[in-house]
Amino acid sequence: MLASLQRYWREMKTSNGNTSIMDMFEKGKVLKICAPMVRYSKLAFRSLVRKYNCDICFTPMIVAADFMRSVKARDSEFTTNESDRPLIVQFASHDAQTLADAACVVAPFSDGVDLNCGCPQRWAMSAGYGACLINKPELVKDMVRHIRNQVDNPNYTASIKIRIHKDLRRTVDLCQKAESAGASWITVHGRTAEERHQPVHYDAIKTIKDSVSIPVIANGDIKYLRDVESTHQLTGVDGVMAARGLLANPAMFTGYEDTPLECIWDWVDISIEQGTPFTCFHHHLIYMLERVSSQPERKVFNSLSSTSAVIDYLQNTYGSVDDLGS
Repeated sequence: MLASLQRYWREMKTSNGNTSIMDMFEKGKVLKICAPMVRYSKLAFRSLVRKYNCDICFTPMIVAADFMRSVKARDSEFTTNESDRPLIVQFASHDAQTLADAACVVAPFSDGVDLNCGCPQRWAMSAGYGACLINKPELVKDMVRHIRNQVDNPNYTASIKIRIHKDLRRTVDLCQKAESAGASWITVHGRTAEERHQPVHYDAIKTIKDSVSIPVIANGDIKYLRDVESTHQLTGVDGVMAARGLLANPAMFTGYEDTPLECIWDWVDISIEQGTPFTCFHHHLIYMLERVSSQPERKVFNSLSSTSAVIDYLQNTYGSVDDLGS
């Protein structure tokens, strides 16, 4: 994998330094972004959503210390190809130099890095990663500054993804400190670290957007294309990020209410072409078919245990792409 990345780097060196993802933030346009999702926002899924109007994709969260410690971790955690752009690599870290080192490794193959300050899982918080960082604004500021100072490409972005505090003044302070350190943009999941399925605090996202001059991305409960526009209207954000909505329907950003058959077969083709492990291939299809299949159908589909069985099932139940025109 590393050899192919190095070859890719040589090819990219001439063009990559001259373009910036920041040029995509145009007034009036709302960027549509695939969220970092552990196990799910890997290369094959990013390849799929890019076919359906997704502007920017994030990798799953990668623990920067593990990434720097082990070649095996680097090869398994970070895979990309020539068409996998624009790409943001998300890291979990609590050490500025480790984060900057990791950013320097991935910089030739990506458009920016993002610091996870939003993961509410207990293991991440106890290790000093994720949402506990929203309570350490000086550390976040230092980490952003280290990326800015050490990645040798002025167009490379450094962003943060956060959750909000109950006392929003603390969140505004965090965001303003990150901006002063050189953060390119901020993604705001409009819930506190303790909240899971409670309604998104759109008023909080709007307050943050009004408090900084860099772009702000809204995250939380984006399930249909109409949610993109309504979130923009409520908050004035520059983009929206979807996670579960895209898992359920990777074609969501094109306006489909449910996953179209064409998208399902695109996933089959991409998975076969890229050698996606069966469990991952199958899990994505379980998500995609959930809203369009009955419980008995789901029970049968979920029990399938080989790629050929899945393809036969899809063919027999839904038909092929060729059948769409007939």
